[in-house]
Order: sequence, then structure tokens, then C-alpha cells
Amino acid sequence: MREARAFWVAAPGRGEIRKQHLRSLAPGELLIRALVSGISRGSESLVFRGEVPASEHRRMRCPFQEGDFPAPVKYGYASVGIVEEGSADLVGQRVFCLHPHQDRYIVPAEAVVSLPPELPDRRAVLAANMETAINGLWDAGPGPGDRIAVIGVGVVGALVGALAARIPGTEVELVDSDPRRADLGRRLDCRFAAPEAAQGEVDLAIHASGSPEGLVSALALAGQESMVVELSWYGSRTVPLPLGAAFHARRLTLRSSQVGAVPAARTPRWSARRRLTLALALLRDPIFDALLSGDSPFADLPELMPSLAEPGSGALCHTLRYD
Repeated sequence: MREARAFWVAAPGRGEIRKQHLRSLAPGELLIRALVSGISRGSESLVFRGEVPASEHRRMRCPFQEGDFPAPVKYGYASVGIVEEGSADLVGQRVFCLHPHQDRYIVPAEAVVSLPPELPDRRAVLAANMETAINGLWDAGPGPGDRIAVIGVGVVGALVGALAARIPGTEVELVDSDPRRADLGRRLDCRFAAPEAAQGEVDLAIHASGSPEGLVSALALAGQESMVVELSWYGSRTVPLPLGAAFHARRLTLRSSQVGAVPAARTPRWSARRRLTLALALLRDPIFDALLSGDSPFADLPELMPSLAEPGSGALCHTLRYD
């Protein structure tokens, strides 16, 4: 019996590393040895704090999750590893897998996507967040020349801004109350502003701060007949919004976006696998190294996670290395 180590949320606010035995491989399966994994702070913080509402327990399950919300539960979805056993054409390849934090694991071959040769392991963990950013832009539908505000410069907001800035003629402004994000905006070829100084009357506002105040700012910045796309998820929190005032007079559209499904207009042509392959290809650009904010041994995660899960911690994508 081979043994693996995995991170579990043992109780809300408390994590631990547990040992578990790995069974023998079945036909069509792979044994992956993890090289690095990434912490997706938005959803993983909610899971760690036990804030997944009962109504969303089924929809919030991630691939290869074990246990149930609120705890004990093994959760996460940004793992890069190397194939140690399985299909001969995959052994030795570096792959991305939507798997919780674990040093070795067994998955079906179709659950992994090979990394482009020039994509470093650590940057590749951003693939899950890049998928969210891609879906958000598909739902938002920006066009050449649009003025776009992205409110909330965490990992997803920064990825959205960087992609939107590549559309010809767009003017993208990243909006955040943390002045430390100004340098990140410059590195991603975007303008930066505090909420009170942001440019209004935008053609499109995309909200990704995870705070109700950020969504209020997005509504205030939206121009006549424009759209606000909501990428944040609030777990069990209720979000009050000023839907009186000028919301109706300005004929604003508030639209949700969620990575769990490819937008309906694209499903005849796009699978989740094709979207993930695109995310990995986009991450070949070294500009995205700006989103990697910290790195720690996997063994340190139980002590590290409480601080990373704190609102306003300032962390972007913290990665874990497996020795």
C-alpha cells in the first residue's frame, strides 16, 4: 500500500494534514506526484471558514473532493504534478489537475491536461482562476474600444483586467481600495484607481472583490444601459444593494458569472477541457508571474491557512511546494 498526505479542513477554521492509503491503479488511471498546488483564496477561504450555505453544498463540490461541508472536507482545485504511473504516453509528463492539496493521487487520464513545455509549474496553478476569468469575459462580452472597470484586484480580477487590456482599443482601469495593487495594475498594462477616484460612465463593469461594497462601487461606475458582471461569490452572506436611486433610470444590467459551466452560447463548440487548455496556453505569458505572491512547503498549510483565509490579507496566489 502506498501512502499519501492530504490537507483537510477538520473543522471550520482548523486544518490538518492526514495520511491516506492509495489503492492500485485501474485501467485508464494515472498516479500523479504533486509538484506544486495553488490556494484559490476566494472559494477556499469560504470553505475553510465553514461559510458554504447548505443550499450550495452540492454545487460547490470540487472534483475529487472527499468529505462534506462544512467539515471534515478535503477541498482544492489547482494542482500541478508529474505522471508517475499509468498510460505510457503520459508517464513523465507535467500535468494540471483539478484536485485538492495532496502529495500523490490517482485520477482518470481524462482528468489531466498536459502543460505547454514553456509553462513553469508555479504559474500553471493559475489555470483554474484563468478559467474563471475567461468565463467572466465570455459572459461580459467586451468589445474593441470599450472603457472597462474591474473592481477588486485579487487574482481573478487581475486576470480579467489583463485579458481585457489585450482587446484592441480598450481602456481598462483596475479599482481597489488597497493602494498596494497600483503596481500590479501597471505590470498588467492597466490603469489603477481607488474607488473614489475611478472613472465613471464605463461601458462595462466587472466586479471581483468579494465584498458588497465593491459591488456597490461597480453599480456606481456603470454607464447608461451598461452591464455589471458579478464574479464574486458570497457564500452564506446576504448582500444589500442600492437598487433604488438611479439603477432603473440608467437601465443597468446586473449579470452573474460562474465557472461551473461554459456559457450556453458556447457549449455547442466548447467543452470544459477545451477551456482549460486555453487557460494553460494563455498562462505562457510571464506577465502573470505578478500574481504569485508567496510560496511555502505543503507541510506548513495547517498553520498558514488561517491567515490566508482572513478577509483583507492582501495575498494573491499563494503556492505550496511538495518535496
